Amino acid sequence: MENHIKELRAKLNMTQEELARFAHVRRETIVFLEQGKYNPSLKLAHDAATALKTTLEKLFIFN
Repeated sequence: MENHIKELRAKLNMTQEELARFAHVRRETIVFLEQGKYNPSLKLAHDAATALKTTLEKLFIFN
């Protein structure tokens, strides 16, 4: 699954660590999410979208 996490995080000048803290995960989880190597739980996806001030539909590309 592709996503726009890195781009939106950069727009908000948010570090991976800050996003990880908001979503209650490790920074490595954010790294894997950005690389498309990890499919998040619904809760993690929702927390990331909230932190990045967007919707799930705009954050993730569902193929």
